[in-house]
Amino acid sequence: MLDRKTAPVHAEINSFNLPSHEVIVLGNGIPMYTLRGVTQRVVKIELIFKAGKWFESKPGVSYFTAHMLEKGTPTKNSFEIADHFERHGASFEVSPGFDFVSVTLYTLSKNITNVLPLFLELVTSSVFPKEELKLQKEIFSQNLKVNNEKTSYVASKLFRQHLFGNTHPYGNTIEESDVHQLSRKDLSIFFSDHFSLIQVFVAGSIDEQLLTYLTSEIAVISNASAKVVSPTFAISQNESPRYLEKTGSIQSSIRLGKRTISRNHKDYPALVLINHILGGYFGSRLMKNIREDKGLTYGIHSSINNLKNDAFFVIAADVNRGNKDEAIKEIKRELNLLCNKIVSAQELLTARNHLLGGLQLEMTNPFSVIEKIKIIRLYGLDESFYNNLFLGILNLDINILQRVAIDYLSEEIIEVAVG
Repeated sequence: MLDRKTAPVHAEINSFNLPSHEVIVLGNGIPMYTLRGVTQRVVKIELIFKAGKWFESKPGVSYFTAHMLEKGTPTKNSFEIADHFERHGASFEVSPGFDFVSVTLYTLSKNITNVLPLFLELVTSSVFPKEELKLQKEIFSQNLKVNNEKTSYVASKLFRQHLFGNTHPYGNTIEESDVHQLSRKDLSIFFSDHFSLIQVFVAGSIDEQLLTYLTSEIAVISNASAKVVSPTFAISQNESPRYLEKTGSIQSSIRLGKRTISRNHKDYPALVLINHILGGYFGSRLMKNIREDKGLTYGIHSSINNLKNDAFFVIAADVNRGNKDEAIKEIKRELNLLCNKIVSAQELLTARNHLLGGLQLEMTNPFSVIEKIKIIRLYGLDESFYNNLFLGILNLDINILQRVAIDYLSEEIIEVAVG
């Protein structure tokens, strides 16, 4: 019988090592990282292509090329593709990003041989049907009109423009005029020139026979990544307003932040913990002050966003239009306190335990584990990155914490408000 009167034994964990995984170099030279031993009979196969916004020749070409992959091949139209995956209990996901395009297949282990050939056909032989492209452009344009009425969408767009500039891949956005200028030829050329497979990540219930099948099938994809030259871009000033009034809006969306250090910097563990204390969880300072004490918002959070070639820190909140100035004032007050007053031992302990506990909890999900393996590989991090991050947070000195807060949060904060 379960004893509910006695608390479980407390145990401290002093390391964070990812489960072992296999690295297989396929016949096409592409590395495939495989996490096996999952009890559920499911498999996730994720292909990473060097085809994000960073490589665009025209705004929007990466996004539309990615989303058009499942709209037609030489053997099937969009309806037949969707029907095939649905009948076999599989799903296809595509995520075009700033640096990479991720294409993922989720399927039952027993159905891999039924769905993998079509999955690979989508990423090697898409034909980008003209009528499907027309429909996708209409849908995107309608969604864009709706999003441009949302203060949160416009605020995030303006914030990135002020961080990087309008011409930078991390700062520019797809506008309706860009959509109209895109042609089927543009997508085909981008697909041919830039859709280069660089890494494969597999997690699930996979026996030796299935692994052999996967390696032989995925090896068919050609490796052209060596031909894809990574361009360089300069950060530029943006002249658009930082405060944009929106007639009729009762809400203001606030963004405060700056460019910051990336994962491979020695101060990164301290910055992660500082962010958690400030606005990384429900018990953070921003939540306690601006939501719980002042009642200015339903939610406010801060985050560190890591990209391949840069990183930025941002605080985001939606408030009543009349409370905008007070909310910004209180956010700045919390930033100032973090830089000028040492964090108490109790607050440090609470935030640290919550942050590290969340990391440990993610280890129970194999898909979360393979995601961490992916981050290490895609961003060129050390194999012990997560263990070093864990230990760095666990052993942080309070004085180092304050020094890092001063170094990275005390100056050059960009402020944007829309509404």
